[in-house]
Amino acid sequence: MKNKILTLMLASSVLGGCTMTPDYQRPELSVATAWSNVPGYEAVIGDSVAAQLHWNTFFQSPELSQVIQTALDNNKDLRTAALNIEEARALYRIERADLLPSVNANGDGTISRNTDDTSATGRAIKSEVYEANIGVASYEIDLFGKIRSNNESALNEYLATEEAMIVVRNALIAETANAYLQLLSDQKLLTLTEKTLKAQNSTYEILSQSLDKGVSTEQDVARAQTAVETARVNMHLYKRLVAQDKNALFLLMGIPQDESVLPVITLDDVQLLDNLASGLPSEVLLLRPDIRQAELELLARNADIGAARAAFFPSITLTGTAGFASQSLGDLFTSGAGGAWAFLPSITLPIFQGGRNKANLDLAKVRREKAIVNYEKTVQVAFRDVADELAARATLEEQLKSQRRLVSAAQKVYDISQARYKSGIDSFLSVLDSQRELYTYQQNEIQIEQQRLSNLVNLYRALGGGTVSKP
Repeated sequence: MKNKILTLMLASSVLGGCTMTPDYQRPELSVATAWSNVPGYEAVIGDSVAAQLHWNTFFQSPELSQVIQTALDNNKDLRTAALNIEEARALYRIERADLLPSVNANGDGTISRNTDDTSATGRAIKSEVYEANIGVASYEIDLFGKIRSNNESALNEYLATEEAMIVVRNALIAETANAYLQLLSDQKLLTLTEKTLKAQNSTYEILSQSLDKGVSTEQDVARAQTAVETARVNMHLYKRLVAQDKNALFLLMGIPQDESVLPVITLDDVQLLDNLASGLPSEVLLLRPDIRQAELELLARNADIGAARAAFFPSITLTGTAGFASQSLGDLFTSGAGGAWAFLPSITLPIFQGGRNKANLDLAKVRREKAIVNYEKTVQVAFRDVADELAARATLEEQLKSQRRLVSAAQKVYDISQARYKSGIDSFLSVLDSQRELYTYQQNEIQIEQQRLSNLVNLYRALGGGTVSKP
C-alpha cells in the first residue's frame, strides 16, 4: 500500500500539463515604416548596429570611458535596480517551488494517561506512541494550470525586471556621458569668457588712457565698459555652471566629490563612434530594453488570466505520510517498530464565492488591456525618441560646419575693424560691435559642438545601444 501511495504522489507531480492562459499575440507596431524624411538623412546612415555595440567601443575617449565605468560601479540607482532583480528572482523561485511536492521529515511523540475514574477497566492507563515519517504536505495537483500560470507570470516579471535594469544602466551611461560633456562645454565657455574679458578689459584701459589725452570719447569708454561688464557677468555665470556640473557628475558617479579623480580632457578631444546604423523601425524597436520590458509585463498579465480562469475549477490536494511507529522511543528505529502511513486526498469545488473568482478574472483582463496600452505607448515613444535624434543628427553636423565658417568670418570682421579704427577710418563702435558678435558666435559654436556630441550619445541609447552586448 505504501508503494502505491508513493507512486500516486509521484504521478501527481507530472500531471496538470495544460493551462488556461490565452494564446499570446504580440500587438502590432503602430508606427511608420521609416524614421524620418529630414533632408540629408540618407547621408548619415552608418553600418554599426548600436544594440550590438558595447559602450566601451562607442565611447572612444579613455577619459570618458573612465567616468562612465565609475558610475556603473558606484551609482545607487543602478544598485537598486540590481537588487530589484534579486528580489524578482527570489519571487520566481517561490512560485516555481509550488510545482513540486514539499517533502518533510517529521517526528511525533504522544504520551497520555487516564485516571481510574475515566478508564474503562477502572485502572489508570498510561500509553506512549512515537512516530517518525516522511510526508508530502498539502500538494496541489495542477490539473488546470493555475500554479503553472502563476509561475509563468512570476518568470516574466523576473525577466522584465532584468530588462528594467538594462534600461537603467543604458540611461545611466547616457546621462553620465552627457553630464561630462556639459561640464567640458561649460569649462570651454568659461575659458573663452575669461579670454574675452581680458581682451576687453585691456581695450577699456587703453580707451580710458586715451580719454585723458583727449583722443577717445566718453561714449567709446562707456561702450567698452559695457562690454567688460557683460563678459564679467558671463564669467560668473559659467563659474557657477561648472561647479553645478561637477556636483551633478559626482552624483551620477556615486562617489564623494574629489576633482582629482576627473580626467583632464577638453571638449575638442572627445571621440565618439559616429557611423551608427538606424535600420528599420520594426527591427530596431524590438531590440530596445524598454520595449522588451513592456512586452514581458504584458506576457505576465496574460498568464494571470490563466490563473484566474483555473480558479473556477476544482482543486485536488494530496497529503500523505509514511514511516514507523513504536510504543517506545528507544524501539522507534529498530526492527520492533511497526510501519505507519496515512493518505489524505481532498478535493475542493468552488460553488459560491460571492463573485470573487469572476471579479479576479475581470481584474486580470483589465490589467492585460492596460499592459497592451502601455506596450503600444512605449513603442510610440521609442519611435519618436529615435526619430528626433536622427533628425538632429542629420542637421547638427552641417550646422556646426556653418557656425565655424561664421566664426571665421566674424574674426575677419573684428580684425579689419580694429585695423580701420587704429587708422582713424572707423569709430570704436564698429570694433565693439564686431567684438561682441565674434564672442556670441564663438559661444554658439561651443554649444552646437556639445549638442552634436550629446546627440550621438542619445542616438546610441535610443537605438538600444549596448543591450545585446552586455558587460
